[in-house]
Amino acid sequence: MLLKKTIKVIILLFLTAVLGWSQSKELTGRDIAIMLHNRPDGNDRKSVMQMTLINKRGKTRERTLLSISKDYGKESKSIIFFQSPADVKGTGFLQYEYEDTLKEDDRWLYLPALKKVRRISGSSKNDYFMGTDFTYDDMGDRSVDEDNHKLLCEEKIDSIKCWVLESIPKDKDYMYSKKIAWIRQDALIPVKVEFYDRQTNLLKVLKITDIRKQNGFWTAFKMEMNNIQEKHKTILEIKEMHYDIGLKDNLFRVSSLERGRIKK
Repeated sequence: MLLKKTIKVIILLFLTAVLGWSQSKELTGRDIAIMLHNRPDGNDRKSVMQMTLINKRGKTRERTLLSISKDYGKESKSIIFFQSPADVKGTGFLQYEYEDTLKEDDRWLYLPALKKVRRISGSSKNDYFMGTDFTYDDMGDRSVDEDNHKLLCEEKIDSIKCWVLESIPKDKDYMYSKKIAWIRQDALIPVKVEFYDRQTNLLKVLKITDIRKQNGFWTAFKMEMNNIQEKHKTILEIKEMHYDIGLKDNLFRVSSLERGRIKK
């Protein structure tokens, strides 16, 4: 954990130094993708989120989620529990992510009504997660070298300098043909991401409208994923956020899913 954090800081300092003496136009898209991937965010995290789903008729559904995650060198583990309403309470999602692009991430979903843990296969990574506009793959941190990255230009959004980064997946069967992200240069967090389908039509737009520091780490407190084609929207707002709280390793097990909550 400390090793990963140290590596992250060293890489960030190195790339920041590079940025300091060279013009940003000399940075490559991959340089920026690495900086984004290695943005310091503590060794572990815990958050409480409010999720709002809005369909094309304007009908809304509310969800409350508890999320924890922890880094293990080049791997990370995370688990999400639905806390309310009653019809989804106890639903859990566990994910192990690997930086090795040859190794599929591991994912499990627990549905309390069925009292059964279901493994999410690699072929299901493009499915949408629990009625949201985020796919299982969107829920994770995609490895840098799964895509080819190109720095398109620099633009200002709300007077803040952003890099505009185009990322094209190397896997031709991936559900997106490309993504274009506007990344805040000071926070290393996107403020807007456009997702294009396989026919290169705009599919979804992600906007992050509340970015600020928590415990010294830049954090995205509000994000809105708008599915342009389905006219459906998912809003995620972080109500509580904590870093470096010393989460135990045994929390990130399949057996934890079946409890439907985090064991204290």
